Amino acid sequence: MANAGLQLLGFILAFLGWIGAIVSTALPQWRIYSYAGDNIVTAQAMYEGLWMSCVSQSTGQIQCKVFDSLLNLSSTLQATRALMVVGILLGVIAIFVATVGMKCMKCLEDDEVQKMRMAVIGGVIFLLAGLAILVATAWYGNRIVQEFYDPMTPVNARYEFGQALFTGWAAASLCLLGGGLLCCSCPRKTTSYPTPRPYPKPAPSSGKDYV
Repeated sequence: MANAGLQLLGFILAFLGWIGAIVSTALPQWRIYSYAGDNIVTAQAMYEGLWMSCVSQSTGQIQCKVFDSLLNLSSTLQATRALMVVGILLGVIAIFVATVGMKCMKCLEDDEVQKMRMAVIGGVIFLLAGLAILVATAWYGNRIVQEFYDPMTPVNARYEFGQALFTGWAAASLCLLGGGLLCCSCPRKTTSYPTPRPYPKPAPSSGKDYV
């Protein structure tokens, strides 16, 4: 039988990963302007996210522009958006399912095997959510690397990894780790010892001795 403390730890880690995925999706710092050229301009900082692009002035003023047209976006950005949203939605489902299977909850306490199975299903959904987030962030990061080292990309148009991308990687890791710990609640083939059978009573003696 799985340890309740290990199960609770897995749920907390996966829940924190789900929160991190929401934060990563909302942040606009998925890629930030690279100051790798000769003409370094430090008066402003440019960065882009999944939903908008922003320019931060040295005076503290920030101007952001939301991406208006969905069809005008690159396929990488569209796929990253979709995968992050799918990961967040899967995390919502996993939270409800795993909560039912937690040992500290009263739900399904009469059927412990079914309760453990619910925890495992929640862990599997967390794994799927973490995998979707990991694919989205890795795909987006790979696109940044390709554009950075592309000789056709102007020096003043190159970007590097932003804080939101690192947050997404951390969120994916937490979801995968937490989901793996929840999957440790998988019931064994024999969840309990079989009921011991009583030994057969000896037959009553007839009082006659045979040689």
